[in-house]
This record gives sequence, C-alpha cells and structure tokens, in this order.
Amino acid sequence: MSREGSVEVNHVWKRFRRDRGRRLLRDQFGRMHRRVLGRDGDNSWRWVLRDIDFRVEPGESVGFIGANGAGKSTLLKIVSGVMFPHSGRARVQGRIGALLEVASGIHPELTGKENINIFGALLGLGRREVLSKFEEIVAFAELEDAVDRQTKFYSSGMKTRLGFAIAAFLEPEVLVVDEVLAVGDQLFQQKCLDRMRVVLDSGATLLLVSHDLAAVGATASRGIWLDQGIIRADGAISDVLAAYRSEIELKSAQNLSLTGSVRVRDLRVFGPDGPRVDGHGPCTIDFVLESEESSAVTVFVGVSEGPATPIFALTRGMHLGRGPTPMSVSITTLPLPAGSYYLWIAVRDPVKRRELTPWQPMGPLIVQGNRRLDPLPRAIARLSPVYVEATWATEA
Repeated sequence: MSREGSVEVNHVWKRFRRDRGRRLLRDQFGRMHRRVLGRDGDNSWRWVLRDIDFRVEPGESVGFIGANGAGKSTLLKIVSGVMFPHSGRARVQGRIGALLEVASGIHPELTGKENINIFGALLGLGRREVLSKFEEIVAFAELEDAVDRQTKFYSSGMKTRLGFAIAAFLEPEVLVVDEVLAVGDQLFQQKCLDRMRVVLDSGATLLLVSHDLAAVGATASRGIWLDQGIIRADGAISDVLAAYRSEIELKSAQNLSLTGSVRVRDLRVFGPDGPRVDGHGPCTIDFVLESEESSAVTVFVGVSEGPATPIFALTRGMHLGRGPTPMSVSITTLPLPAGSYYLWIAVRDPVKRRELTPWQPMGPLIVQGNRRLDPLPRAIARLSPVYVEATWATEA
C-alpha cells in the first residue's frame, strides 16, 4: 500500500535562544556578569515544542489550533523541512506544497511567471506539468494583468494569492497551510476553502493552521490542540474544538475585570424539570444585576461557543434601579444541539451612550439531550451550531 502523503512526527523537541536584547556594551557586560554568576543557564533558551508525537495518514485533514506562541507555525516549518528540530524526527512521504507565510517561497526580484516555474521545478515537476497548470494558477490568483511583473511590486494580498495558488494547484501529496485565511478578503478566503476541499477530494493530506475555528471545523476532520509546546488534545475536530473553546471561555471568566458599574451574581440556568437543559427545549436563565446607580439601560445576553462573537443574542431595554434587580430570561425553544456553551452579558446606557458592563462571559451553559446535527452532511454540521426546526413543502 502506498504511503504517499503520510506525515510522521516522532518525539520532536525545538528550542530557540531567548532574545539577546540590545548590542550596547553595558548590556554585553551585564550578560557576561550573569553568566559568570551562573544566572544565565537554562533561562537562555526557550522551548517552543516539547515531545510532539503524532502520525497523519494519507488523505487525512488535520487542523492545528492553539493560542499565539503555542508552537503551531514552528511545527509546520519542521514538517515542511524549512526548520530542523532540536531532537526527534519529522518524516513526510510525498511531495509537499507549503504556504507558511504571506510571501513564503516568492522571490521579490522574479516575476509571477518565473516564481511559478521555479516553485514547480523545486517540487520535481517537469516543465510540461507546470505549464499544464499555469493558466489555472494565474486565474485563481487573479493575476492575469500582473503575472509578468516582478513580485516585489505586488501587494501582500497578491503575494498570498499567488503563493496559495502555486502550493494548491501543483498537485501536492501533502498541502501545508499556515494562516493563509488571515490575509485577504472574504471572497479569497472562500476560494481557498473550496480549493482545499478539491485537494482533499483528490486524496491529498492537509495540515492547516488557522485561528478561524469555523474554517478549521469546516475543513479538517481531525484536530490537534497545541498549548505552550505540548499536545493538549488530539482527536475528532468537533471534540478538540469543543475542548479548546471551553478553555478559552473558562480563562475569560477567571480573568474578568470587575470594573463595570453593573455586576452579575446568582446565575442559575434550568429547564422544565430542574437544572437539566435539553437542546431544542425550554430554558430559563435567572440572575441578579447589581447597579451602582439608577438609569435606563439596555441588557444584552448571548450564547457563545468559544469566541466573543455570539451564536445568538437577546436584548432588552429597561430601567435599572440602584442595588440588586432580579432578572429572568425565558427561552421557549433553545436552538442548540447538545454541547458546552457559555452565557455572555453586556449592559449599556443608551442615553449617555456609554458601556456600563463590557461584553463578557458570566457562566457556563451545558446543553444535554440527543438532538444533534449528525443527519446533516459533515461539513454543514460543523458550520451550524444552531438548530432550527422547520417544515418543508414542495408544490406539485
């Protein structure tokens, strides 16, 4: 059985020397002094990857998630051969198409056409093979009028389009993409997602890094969560994303700034039969608002699955008196499948147009039950956190 497209990472460690700082003479003397006193030993190195070990089978699509500085980009560079590990080994079988940075692999003094030809030659493709894909690459990158121009005159968006088109259209066995979705407009991002699905359908392997969790969930079938250089979770993309989102909201709740003039306390969430809340069933949210002053306010309550952008939000204008005010929000039909979510709240003074309480998480919302989105196609299910019941009919 052919193993083209497989990726194997065995116990990879990677470290970088810490910032050396300025090159002033006094700073150099300070470093020498610390070294003589033995205070500059282990602190001079920073480990960015710690014993990373996993295997990707041919045809798998893997999304790497984690906070900035978790080691995602460094790992992809090691897999692509751009960087070497301190210890351990990364093996890739098959041709790699990699877009690691906005202009990775793009030489500024060469034209777009010359960059395409050189990139293809580096991948081991013949001139005819590159020529057969040339028109598709140029059309995808939307560079028909600029392909004969030196790329140093390209904008960052043009370089990104060219780099992704080269990496995705020259038939790689392994496609490595690092944050390409963070650059460019929405139309280009959608084109990238569509092209990655075409590459996956052809049997290629995808390694994707992105902070766009919805895009990762829609593209990848497997997720690897990196946290401070270690693997926190490795499994089905829906499970890994759920764990990562829960961690984000838990940290947000722990680090809340209590500077708002309207505080929330005594949060309770329950269904018709007690604390259990079922998907697509009734739900009641009770809490108390503590206000330092009496004023007209607008209260916003939303539900999120990780980022601050809510899945849905409710709003109510009211007069809030000074001191405690009990509040109750009744939802007739909670349009969520089973899963872990977070309730968010914000309070604003519409008259003075000022924020009394910033948008922040106020507590967890655990939805139970068997109503899930599994009957939907997999890609659609991962993109749709809200369940809406509807009746369909066709005219005869």
